[in-house]
Amino acid sequence: MAPAAKSAQQLALRSKIVLACAGGKDNKAVAAGLGVRQVTVGKWRSRFIAHRLAGLTDEDRPGRPRTISDEKVEEVIVKALEQPPPNRHSHWSTRSMARVTGMSQTAVSRIWRAFELKPHREQTWKLSTDPQFIDKVRDVVGLYMNPPEHALVLCVDEKSQIQALNRTAPCLPVLPTAPARRSHDYVRNGTTSLFAALDLATGKVISSVHRRHRHQEFLKFLKKIDAEVPACLDVHLICDNYGTHKTPEIKKWLIRHPRFELHFTPAVSFAHE
Repeated sequence: MAPAAKSAQQLALRSKIVLACAGGKDNKAVAAGLGVRQVTVGKWRSRFIAHRLAGLTDEDRPGRPRTISDEKVEEVIVKALEQPPPNRHSHWSTRSMARVTGMSQTAVSRIWRAFELKPHREQTWKLSTDPQFIDKVRDVVGLYMNPPEHALVLCVDEKSQIQALNRTAPCLPVLPTAPARRSHDYVRNGTTSLFAALDLATGKVISSVHRRHRHQEFLKFLKKIDAEVPACLDVHLICDNYGTHKTPEIKKWLIRHPRFELHFTPAVSFAHE
């Protein structure tokens, strides 16, 4: 412990005191050699004789007594896990919990952090009843982890019903004395659909925008991918189970273009939030 780089300075000094005493020196010589007082040497020499290595560490200090009992801590935890918040609120907050339990907001926050409770957060999960779930997961994950050689792996998806909005007046640029400005109101120009394919290797995105979201538009997007990807590469497309990806027209086009292969993610039955 004396030469270790990770030892605290106090622990290293106490270890040096014990080692020097073990070498046959008296307290006065050890104190002079280490630059400490004789009473310090005597204290840690006696502590080591009585408690060995455990005697070189500081004893627990009483400090201020706890003001929050274990019962109050348990109450906060049980309410956060099992009871809904009052007034039909969706989630507990530190303030609402403090009002109900009669504690301070800071105390509730410390308890939540200690037990890693985050009632304000919410995640989603989904169940799949796809009978080929395992095979599809292995197929998709295999493409991610070990993509085939002389091939391009693209993640394909669509974002439909994108509102095409435009400001009623041109935006004003940044000036030395003013920030960029734009009008508060806008004009709706209908909706559009974005088709995008992400190249896993380079991060490049192949995209196109269409007015509708049908298999005809998806077929146009496949043709664009075919035109932009070099002919020497096979193309593996990871898609979801949307109906436009499986129409007879799409299947016929894929037969005529054998370098394209679609990989479908597992079908999902429902989502729970």
